[in-house]
Amino acid sequence: MTVDAVIFDIGNVLIEWQPEKYFDRVYGQDRREALFAAVDLHAMNERIDQGHPFKETIYDTADQYPEWATEIRDWHDKWIELAAPAIPHSVRLLRTLWLRQIPVFTLTNFGAENFIYAQTQYEFLNDFDRFYVSGRLKVTKPNPAIYEAVEADCGIAPERLLFTDDRAENIEAAAARGWQTHLFEGPQGWADCLVQKGLLLPKEAM
Repeated sequence: MTVDAVIFDIGNVLIEWQPEKYFDRVYGQDRREALFAAVDLHAMNERIDQGHPFKETIYDTADQYPEWATEIRDWHDKWIELAAPAIPHSVRLLRTLWLRQIPVFTLTNFGAENFIYAQTQYEFLNDFDRFYVSGRLKVTKPNPAIYEAVEADCGIAPERLLFTDDRAENIEAAAARGWQTHLFEGPQGWADCLVQKGLLLPKEAM
């Protein structure tokens, strides 16, 4: 089936997003496990992805848990160390599609403010033709409304969109709307998908 645009998730597709690794490295696994048991940091991050202020949301959470305040504030103050490193093969695929003038979009659960910051740290995050950032849209995947927003804005029929994401529930929500999808489990599988769809030659997908 024809593909008119390729849509990338960002976290764990183009940039590794495993905050636990940062806290393990800086504070040790035992303290990290205690922190994550005491404070729902992923729920905090979900609020940011939904459009709540980046620093204020994190610092307010830190104030609620003074015994963990230093660690929680790192989610803001050291954020770029949490959102790292880039996944080089995926970045090459993105840029190769872009150079071939195949429209590339991002559909990402990402805070509005920290996405702008990330663009200053990762140049390739400026390479998309269209940006669908949950913090700007005030809705996160897998809510059907965010997929509806993409369709309404780009004007491309759902069956002509190809979307990759590392979370099965996000893929399932897109597939339910008729999108072509690929569950991202590593860049090589995504490269093979792009070749199979006729978007890249094998030598371009390496």
